[in-house]
Amino acid sequence: MRIAIFLVIFFIISALMIVSNNNLSLYKNENLPKFSQLYIQWLGSIYQNIITTSEYTIRLDWLP
Repeated sequence: MRIAIFLVIFFIISALMIVSNNNLSLYKNENLPKFSQLYIQWLGSIYQNIITTSEYTIRLDWLP
């Protein structure tokens, strides 16, 4: 239950950040496709950053 609440809060805050950073007004229908495109790109960049960080962590020399 906590994970679901965390995810909902995360998606709401991230959507608000995208709207405010790009001066989008979501009550206009012409801004909804632009918002969805920006949001999907943002999620893709987060996914790519997680992959890059994981690859870097795996390649570290963990033995003393």
